[in-house]
Amino acid sequence: MHRVRLGRLLLAGALMIGGCGEFETAGQPESSAVTAGWRTVGCEFARAPEFVERSGFRMPVTPPSLSAAMERIEQAGRLRFAATFAGLEVDQQRVRAIVYRVPAKSTEFDDFIRETADDNCIVVRNAAHGVAELGLWHDRVVADLAYWTVRGVRIVTVGSRHDGAGLEIGTRDVAKARHEMPAHYGAGAPLIFVEQGPATPFTDAWVVLPEHDD
Repeated sequence: MHRVRLGRLLLAGALMIGGCGEFETAGQPESSAVTAGWRTVGCEFARAPEFVERSGFRMPVTPPSLSAAMERIEQAGRLRFAATFAGLEVDQQRVRAIVYRVPAKSTEFDDFIRETADDNCIVVRNAAHGVAELGLWHDRVVADLAYWTVRGVRIVTVGSRHDGAGLEIGTRDVAKARHEMPAHYGAGAPLIFVEQGPATPFTDAWVVLPEHDD
């Protein structure tokens, strides 16, 4: 048997990422064109990271106020601004959240972020695709899993990238998938291919499919 994860790998909570350096000033553009965007006024204030002790290890945690703001933004992003919102993550070392959204459609969503951020630091960065678009691609690829298995492309995971870069296809046959899937779906399909071995299920989001001999 081999297992294919069908759930959208979209961030549903806080994702820990590394962070270092000084805080950017609110209203200033990001230093890279790839991450161009803006920041809320709460980013003008430096905050010390918070930690907890667990099993003898000191671990960073997300402050309740920032966590609540992230939850409000995520919920509204998925329910009201799905064409714009791509995902979010938390930088616990710098005590800030990073929201990814499609800039061409973002005016109303940007206003919502400013209103709901309170005094928290929210960094807003550009994304190529929103959750609505990537969700459609996700469902299309998942519906074609049997087709790709017959074609010799063993897909293990299918998930939308939280930064809106595209739909990530985890497969044991990267070269074959990279050649055949864009030819099938079109050169403009937002597909990202990564090497992925057989998966071990750990939630109900996993579906077990029959193993096919090579």
